[in-house]
Amino acid sequence: MEKRKLGQIEVSAIGMGCMGLSHGYGVIPEHEYSVEAIRKAFANGCTFFDTAEVYGHQQRYPGHNEELVGEALEPVRGQVVIATKITITNEELEQEGDVEAIIRRHLAASLKRLRTRYVDLYYWHRVNRHVPVEKVAAVMKKLIDEGLIRGWGLSQVEVDTIERAHRVCPLSAVQNLYNMLERDCEKRVIPYCLAHGIGLVPFSPVASGYLSGKVQSESQFETVDDVRSWVPQMRQENLDGNRPVLALIEALAAKKDATPAQISMAWMLKKAPHIVPIPGSKNQERILENLGAADVALTDEEFETLDAALDTLDVHGHRGIVEFME
Repeated sequence: MEKRKLGQIEVSAIGMGCMGLSHGYGVIPEHEYSVEAIRKAFANGCTFFDTAEVYGHQQRYPGHNEELVGEALEPVRGQVVIATKITITNEELEQEGDVEAIIRRHLAASLKRLRTRYVDLYYWHRVNRHVPVEKVAAVMKKLIDEGLIRGWGLSQVEVDTIERAHRVCPLSAVQNLYNMLERDCEKRVIPYCLAHGIGLVPFSPVASGYLSGKVQSESQFETVDDVRSWVPQMRQENLDGNRPVLALIEALAAKKDATPAQISMAWMLKKAPHIVPIPGSKNQERILENLGAADVALTDEEFETLDAALDTLDVHGHRGIVEFME
């Protein structure tokens, strides 16, 4: 698979979002199936795997996803890039106060679960308005200097926050919501990151599965721990309202002998060289289909025609960028 750079970290052009193997999309798979899914992704060219310490809080304990990723990738640790994320809560800020001590404690626990001596990419999962981003950046710089992490990133942020952080310790990546239905990043985030050597890692690049063409009704979502039950684009009126976007990519998919999901990510890859989507799924077949998007090459004409057509279509259920936790 083609390689791309997140700062100085080289990764496969498409990564694997591992969250769904622990929570977020209904009943999770069996342990062995999940480990096999991650290993199959690696065998099919994926070298970039995304997790977080909080993944697993509904059906499994926090840290469950990191443990899966650590077990699956331990035999090939030197050949892969692992990204994980820290969440800093107001409660621990009140109890401990020392931001550096909090971050080091979280990182130590993640390293143990991931069965590794270092994390390649360590994100602040959602910025917390009670902690200056400069203070977190200063700690991340120390961790990089000590070899505990190779690079760091922010999630769901606008340019003002990115710029403040980048001045203190250069960012490797920004992980934001970005797909054909959520294009806020195109205004400022993508240009800024491209100009400053920062990778953009879109989560939900297939719009929670909508752009796969397999979502027909909001009633098909499992009510237990399924994020799609509250995503606004998955309400029936918005599912129906966004059909023109789906029809557009389905037509191109038929022409390219690809799936709609693959077209949606091929468009993203063509958009800019520093974009690395991390589609997530708990289904092995879907995981491999998503990785196959790297083999779908859009011509300049196809991309420009698609981009121009998207500009004419209204989007229903827009979510946007939310910068901090309450």
